[in-house]
Amino acid sequence: MRSAGAVLDLSPGAGVVLDGTEWTVERREPHLGRVQLVASDGVRQQVSFRFLANHPGCRPSSRTASDGADRGRQSKTVEDLKEGRLELAELRMAHLLEVATGFRSGDPLRPGPGEPKPQYDPDTTTLTGRRRAKAAELGALDRQHAKALALDAVSVHTLIRWETGRRKFGLVGCADDRWLRQSGGHRTVSEEVREAILAVREETLRGAKVSMRTKDRLIRQYVRETFDARDPDTGEEPEAATEVPSYRTLCRVWKEWFGPGGARQRYARSAELPMKNGHVVVHRPGQVVALDTTVLPVMVRDGVFGDPIKPHLTIALDTYTHSLVAFRLTLVSDTAVDVAMLLRDVMMPLPMRADWGEELEWPYPGLPAAVVSEFAGHKVAGLPFFTPETVTTDHGSVYRNHHLVEVQRVLGCNILPSRVLRPQDKAACERAFGTCRQLPFELLTGYTGVDIADRGTAPAADAVLTVDEMEHLIATWTVAVWQRRQLGEYAPSWDPDGIHSPNSLFAASFAQAGLAMEIPSPELFYELLPPHYVRIDARRGVKIRGLWYDDQQILRDYRGQRSTRGGKHKGQWLVRCDPRDRRTVFFQDPLTHAWHPLAWTGMPAVGQMPAFGDARVRDLLKKADICGMKPKTDTELLPVLLELIGSKIPVSQWPTQLNKSQRTEHAREVAQAKAAESDRPASAQARTVDEQATVTELQWPQRGRQTQETLDAERRRRREAAVCGTPKIPPSLGSSFRERNVFLLPEDDQDDEGERG
Repeated sequence: MRSAGAVLDLSPGAGVVLDGTEWTVERREPHLGRVQLVASDGVRQQVSFRFLANHPGCRPSSRTASDGADRGRQSKTVEDLKEGRLELAELRMAHLLEVATGFRSGDPLRPGPGEPKPQYDPDTTTLTGRRRAKAAELGALDRQHAKALALDAVSVHTLIRWETGRRKFGLVGCADDRWLRQSGGHRTVSEEVREAILAVREETLRGAKVSMRTKDRLIRQYVRETFDARDPDTGEEPEAATEVPSYRTLCRVWKEWFGPGGARQRYARSAELPMKNGHVVVHRPGQVVALDTTVLPVMVRDGVFGDPIKPHLTIALDTYTHSLVAFRLTLVSDTAVDVAMLLRDVMMPLPMRADWGEELEWPYPGLPAAVVSEFAGHKVAGLPFFTPETVTTDHGSVYRNHHLVEVQRVLGCNILPSRVLRPQDKAACERAFGTCRQLPFELLTGYTGVDIADRGTAPAADAVLTVDEMEHLIATWTVAVWQRRQLGEYAPSWDPDGIHSPNSLFAASFAQAGLAMEIPSPELFYELLPPHYVRIDARRGVKIRGLWYDDQQILRDYRGQRSTRGGKHKGQWLVRCDPRDRRTVFFQDPLTHAWHPLAWTGMPAVGQMPAFGDARVRDLLKKADICGMKPKTDTELLPVLLELIGSKIPVSQWPTQLNKSQRTEHAREVAQAKAAESDRPASAQARTVDEQATVTELQWPQRGRQTQETLDAERRRRREAAVCGTPKIPPSLGSSFRERNVFLLPEDDQDDEGERG
């Protein structure tokens, strides 16, 4: 559709395009308001002026229109003129203004020396006379001088054409069309060469990266074998060989069509993948939350052995407000349960910590902090919380599994993986990692740099912070600094030039869309754990991944019975297990719908049981199978498990007997058990404390002492169970020598009587 200011030429012989078909004006009948058009095949039709003026698909033909050469490109501007051409256009405009007004500046209030000249005085001359005088003046110039000023061969019609361009486009209308010649295209690139270039592009994109010289040879090979080959039927050669441009021309064409080609091959392939549904414009908090994991660039010490390690940092970033709504620190790579609990943290308000002041409390206007604290049950820190709608992740195994599919169903969100090899889909998350590295992490001792080439001499020796201290530091920095920090290049669509922070954007969303303050119930923790559908054995309880769990009181009414559940898991009971802490599983009572912990049947009755996870259980079952053990109860597996966890060697020899990977496994188990305990609801934690030993934060000597004491207690219990009563204490060593004289010899008659008897 043409613009409102465009004029449609309907003079006889002019071309008009209707719906993509070109017509020629044969006859015009203005008194009847119609025009006769004829097509290239001789078909004629009569249409009215009103029809052409209102037709959305009507435009002048580029073959006959005066401005047809500009079709298909944007309007020209003064900035398009190269250096030197602008001065020539200004000189032309000065001559046109002198013809129109008598003054080269165009303003009678600012006349130049001797202006107006007699032949250009508008009071005594006509416009046509002034144009003729200007043409005569320019024609009298030296030819070389006039050619250098682009004023050679100027006639009255040339001045009229320049004036029309000036009135329509301004200064750039005085420029020569040859100065702004349309760019792009190469006359030597024929359709055959174009086909060859596209074929080679597709072939080289799928293979390894090659040089432009190789691409040039492949293009020539394709042209020779496809277009210059002999006819297979007649055996005749083509009349003329297909002309292929030079190497330099092919380089320019390749760069114009496909870019400079400096990217890695796999990224170049990913850039050619199709895009679905275009881009998403985020306009409210929680609409898109990006998750990503990176290795923390700071060496910290674990809470068990004190060894320097590099934990993994997982963050959840709201792409609208750029708020760090949640994060997790794990000693090794995170699991699906860690991601599920991270999404749960996004939905829950962050409690105030002991050393946080009132300035870090809930600051957003429109929703008082007292109201939020009343709903949450505790004082709430200044960090947004909401139910995420779409969660963007990468293609890691922790994000692509059946457990996360169930988690997104429970939370009511959509977990959408990003495109393969497209980090720009989570550009905000990647940039947040860079900002976190530059602001707090570079200031800490033990900083390891971007990569190993930038690392210090001994970052492990500089590590002083523990994992818990680092977690507290990141949480404090997020609430106190990140949420208040002014955003640099990012701004919302409704105020692109404003100054905003994550807190101000979240507060502004209250007035725009409000806040649905939905705080999930504590039972959400159990619903996010992996489910297991099992049967309840009448004697041993339930079996989850090789271990038996039981509770005499909780499972009293359900032993040996089938569940009323139907469908795929008909007759089975639902039990949920936390892979981070396998000492307990959770059973939901079908009557009260309350969740109850079931302890492992191999748990010792006396002493504390060290925490262990899924990885330790797999090692336990593997070692029991190698040893040929076929236990009937989990009590027989307890010595093997304790040997795997703590070993029976003296505590003082731990650092020399265990390598770093083994120490990391022990530290990870303690950290995972602590995280699992903190994620549980308060009521479940209280029941666990009453029913079994709690998990305490132990250093490695205490953990070794705890394991040895547990082994001694288990051995004592077995010895006591092997005898009916308490054994009689044996006499002290040497007591028989003190009771009688060892040098006293027996009498002879007593010996003889003994022999006769």
